[in-house]
Amino acid sequence: MSVNPVFTRSISRSRLSDEIVTIIQQQIMSGAIAPGTRLPTERDLAESFKVNRTTVREALRKLENLDLLDINHGDGVYARNYLESGSLDLIKAAIYSSSDNCKSLLDILEVRRIIVPEMASLAAQRRTAADLEDLRYAVLKADLTMLERDIKVHQMIARCTHNLLCTIILNFFNQVFRDYGYLYFDDERNVTRSRTFHHEILEAVKNRQPEEARRIMAEVLFYAEKAVRSAMAAKAKKES
Repeated sequence: MSVNPVFTRSISRSRLSDEIVTIIQQQIMSGAIAPGTRLPTERDLAESFKVNRTTVREALRKLENLDLLDINHGDGVYARNYLESGSLDLIKAAIYSSSDNCKSLLDILEVRRIIVPEMASLAAQRRTAADLEDLRYAVLKADLTMLERDIKVHQMIARCTHNLLCTIILNFFNQVFRDYGYLYFDDERNVTRSRTFHHEILEAVKNRQPEEARRIMAEVLFYAEKAVRSAMAAKAKKES
């Protein structure tokens, strides 16, 4: 059969299935492969990518787990509409596999700014004495870099909510921020700002002030998003 040019790229021999995942994922998310499109057979894909069918099968399984494909045995493999089926796993995969991941990162920062202030408000309402000690340790005593301290403080805020989904969502944000936080903390002014923020949020949670906790968190995340946007723009300009 005639094979779409999308599937005719030769790939390197390392981490073959992951590279196939990245290629097909990018094509689906860019719209080059439309929802409902039937992909070539395993045999045709293996020939096109110059790999064996086991590697192709593994890649297709990973794409199915990301809710990007429907694998119907005896019928074929079809692209799904990721806008209807996608999850946090898909966003994480997109940001780490795309050569142009700026949009995904900015989307994450925007959503973080919307969600996390409400977590801070809940934390101030629900924290226990033990929670407060853990948060105080993260702010005052833990021997951490500023990036790791910031991640730990946010993690403790999420745990103070006693809402499992809050903790899991915050873990997702932290995983991304751990890799891209240098865009923020390379500026010493932001280190100072974060140090002040940590003490302020600790006081708000300690004093059970949900509105104040929300305000403090919203303010720092708005500033952080703005700073990262500026850093990314400067980095892109320098590299162009």
